[in-house]
Amino acid sequence: MKPHETRLRVRYAETDQMGVVYYGNYALYYEVGRAEWLRQFGMTYADLEKAGVIMPVTSLKSRFLRPAVYDQLLTIRTSLKGMPDRRITFVSEVLDESGELLSIGEVTLAFVDKESMEVIGIPSFLMEKIRKGGL
Repeated sequence: MKPHETRLRVRYAETDQMGVVYYGNYALYYEVGRAEWLRQFGMTYADLEKAGVIMPVTSLKSRFLRPAVYDQLLTIRTSLKGMPDRRITFVSEVLDESGELLSIGEVTLAFVDKESMEVIGIPSFLMEKIRKGGL
């Protein structure tokens, strides 16, 4: 499956006093990428929640190579790391306008039954959409 790309512009509120994106905001950028990745299948997190599935983050890793700065147009490239089962792992690359890699992150989320709060397998309707997408 081809990675999904989302563009966003760095807002002033996301930067520190030096005009550099505050490191904690990269988790938000990764989230934007994941939400848009899901949207390409015609789904949202709200759809999963209506189906009784929530997806808490269980692991987050980030590596910062170069700073992103105020008003810079970024591309968030999101892909899956392997086939999901009870967990799904996304790789998120943040690139600048020239395509230079600024940051790379890996986020793992668990599929959890909203009522019982127990970890479950990936919902079959999502797995079907992923398989049709070519992964």
